[in-house]
This record gives sequence, structure tokens and C-alpha cells, in this order.
Amino acid sequence: KFLYNKPLSHHPNFNEMAKMYHKEKSIQIKSSASALYNNLSVLRIAPRCLTYFTVVHANVVNMVSASWDGLNYSHRQLQSKEGNVATSSSLIMQAAWCVLPSRDLLVLTSQKGIQMYESDGSIMVYWHALETPETPTAQAVFARGIAAVREKYICVGVSSGSVLVFDVPSKGSNITLSEVLEEHTEAITDMASECSGSMECIADLVSADDSGLLCVWKSGGDFQLLNKIPGFDTSCSSLKLWKGTVIAGYGTGQIRLYEGVTGILHAEVNAHARWIYSLDIAPFTGLLLSAAEDSLVRVWHLTITPETNSVEIEHLYNECVTDTQICGAKFCDGDGYAFAVTGYDLSEIIRYTQA
Repeated sequence: KFLYNKPLSHHPNFNEMAKMYHKEKSIQIKSSASALYNNLSVLRIAPRCLTYFTVVHANVVNMVSASWDGLNYSHRQLQSKEGNVATSSSLIMQAAWCVLPSRDLLVLTSQKGIQMYESDGSIMVYWHALETPETPTAQAVFARGIAAVREKYICVGVSSGSVLVFDVPSKGSNITLSEVLEEHTEAITDMASECSGSMECIADLVSADDSGLLCVWKSGGDFQLLNKIPGFDTSCSSLKLWKGTVIAGYGTGQIRLYEGVTGILHAEVNAHARWIYSLDIAPFTGLLLSAAEDSLVRVWHLTITPETNSVEIEHLYNECVTDTQICGAKFCDGDGYAFAVTGYDLSEIIRYTQA
């Protein structure tokens, strides 16, 4: 089952793959990226030939709209809020777009609560305040981990280990908290929903916490826990779910591939020398992007063979972003033709496209 065993130089297409991507012109942002997991979100707006990017800095989200011809950029900054208070000093933990069939929303999580905006950041449509203890405790309170699930759910993780399930109407602001999932006891680090578009996959959500525990869920009127995959006390910082396979990145620099429903470990890769901060997958091609504190961005290829129930991972490409603690990396399209990277204290988004 452990199929990652050949050095890259033995690959028949090694020379082509070595120059698989080339660097494009960077996009400047108003303030630098904070050192947070998964600190980059990308939304492609094909009808308008635009791509939106968001990067978190302290209590602000930098949002950039970039035209595909590279000629037009527009910037917006969203502030952390508390209900109707204009601005707040509470730190933002994550910003991510949630793409549902009927609408796209931009979700911000902070130390105070959860803000949901129309996708262009123009209007805040919903605010959910986190429960803060009456007396200060040693444990920080925050929300982190954002995923859009199936037709109408947005799931958000909380530092207590709870997962909040919001029911989102096709338009308007009548968003409701429909369920709270209580299986984790440590702070949620990341969440991912099934991204292949396949309706055949039983599992459609996976959540991770600071202990590395993974919970695999089936969505519906009541979300159902399908499986718990132990984490061996190593924090899982980034997650993806593709064709029923859970792809998990850890503080050890390892990537593990599990079958979601059974928890069978298909592969374990020593992918990075330091803490993994971001994973992404191109759902149409099975390309996997990993990025870590070791300044490396790597591209892998996943092959799933349902008949033999096997998953293979192959290493294709490396990019070293010199002297940079990478904190966000995302493909800019469903094929993995281009990707973007953010780094701690960098006031730019670095972009690469296939040569």
C-alpha cells in the first residue's frame, strides 16, 4: 500500500516536470500575511474573467480581485467585527469562500465570532457570536475551519472542539444554526468537504483538531459520524477530501491518505521537513499541492483505483520560495493549471502557472 518509493529523477517525464510551472507577476496586497494555517483563499469567477484572493493580516482580511489578463486589480479590506460594532481588534483566524450551488459566501472566523459576506465582500449577511466564558480561562476562544457541504450547509469549527452547522438559504440573510457536532475535545484546526462533485461518496465532510483526530461525517438533516481516525498526538493543520479519500497534512511534515469511511491508511509520505500549513487539490486532475514552513511548495499526483481499492501518490514538482515561511497555497482552477502562495510577513501573493 505504501507506494511512494521512487526518486523523482527516475520518472520518465522528469525533465518536463522539472519545469512544470513558472513564476508569474506577483499580486501586491495592502498588509502582510499572518502566520496562520491555510492563509489563502481563492475564488474563480469565470463569467467575469476574474479571480478573487483573500489573505488574513491580524484583524483585517485583504481581498484582491484580479482580472485574468493581469491588467486590472481592485482591493478591499474587511475588518473584524462584533455584531453591529463597526470594527473590532479581535484577531481573524481564517477567511474562506464557501461555494454552494445557489450562492457563494465569504466566511471570516475570529476570536469573537463568525462573519458571512456576499462573495465580493460588499455586504455582511450574517453574524454569529461565539460563547465566551464569564471569567477569563487559559483556553483561547476562536473559530477556525470552514467548509461548504452539499446543497446548503456551511460548517465552522470552534476552539472548544464543536463543529457548528449553518443552514444557508438560496438567498437572503435568514441563515440558521441547525446543529452542533460534539465529537472533538481539542480546538478544530481545519475542515474539508468532498470536492470531486461525485454524489456517490458516502462521506462528505471531514474535521480535524489539534490532537490530529479526524472525524468523518455524512451530511443531512442530522449529520452522522461515520468514522474517527486517531491522530497520535500530532496536530493536523490542513485537510482535503477527494473521491472519498481523506488527505491530511501534519505538524510533522507528513501527508497521510486515508479511506474516509473505513479509516484504512493508504499511504504516508514524509513530504516536508517542517510543519505543513496548507494543502489543496485540483478536483478534475487529482493534483495535490502541499506547502510548509520549510519554504517548499510541492505538487503531487493522486491516482485512485476503485476496483483494487488503492490510492497512489506520486511526486511531480518542487518550488522553493526562498526564506519564506509559507502559510497559504491554493490552486487557482480545478485542473491545477496555476497556483498561488502566501508567506508570513510577505505583502504579496506569488503566482505560478504551468509552462
